Amino acid sequence: MATTAEELREEVRRRYAESARGVTEGSSCCGSGSSCSAEFGEALYDAEQRSELPEAATLASLGCGNPTAVAELREGETVLDLGSGGGIDVILSARRVGATGTAYGLDMTDEMLALAQENARAAGVGNAHFLKGVIEQIPLPANSVDVVISNCVINLSTDKPAVLTEIARVLKPGGRIGISDVVAEDRLSPDERAARGSYVGCIAGALSRSEYEAGLEAAGFTEIGVEFTHEVADGMHGAIVKAVKTA
Repeated sequence: MATTAEELREEVRRRYAESARGVTEGSSCCGSGSSCSAEFGEALYDAEQRSELPEAATLASLGCGNPTAVAELREGETVLDLGSGGGIDVILSARRVGATGTAYGLDMTDEMLALAQENARAAGVGNAHFLKGVIEQIPLPANSVDVVISNCVINLSTDKPAVLTEIARVLKPGGRIGISDVVAEDRLSPDERAARGSYVGCIAGALSRSEYEAGLEAAGFTEIGVEFTHEVADGMHGAIVKAVKTA
């Protein structure tokens, strides 16, 4: 059982590599420890959005929400998806921001990056770019992004303050976030969260609502909102997280 931060990260990497290989080989999208229920994955995208995507992109979706539906993307913007997986949110974002905009996807898993690049080619999207790296050290310059999105990935980080600080660094002043994540009710202790599901299953590592709000405020965000959308376990919810970087 993984205990150190590096062991947890490697466990997450293995799980998503397994998921990417499953899509490539035509088997189930779900790796060990994941959920294929209506609370996770492609079911959270409407039929119109799914029709814009290659089948492999929807099969590779392991998220807990639909960040492109809440990020209010505009023509010409630069958007960054943290933990971009099979590329579903990057492809949708690239279409929303148009030819004058740019959509970046950041992922640490070679298998997912290869799958995402193939999906972007199949979708005919030329303004999507995929980067290898970790979300605690984003390989983009400061003040270079208008919008940061993420889909059920920040809960997987073992250093969430670093992630929130990095998001603030790469965002332009007045830039915003539109994140889907699993968030715990404030009544649950870390041990109680862990009892409800595994780390790689997006449960044990989840922040509580007040922890998320405090972390964003400490990183320099205002207009912070954490809205529960659907329950994924007792006291654990898919949530929409919004905030604006202080101008």
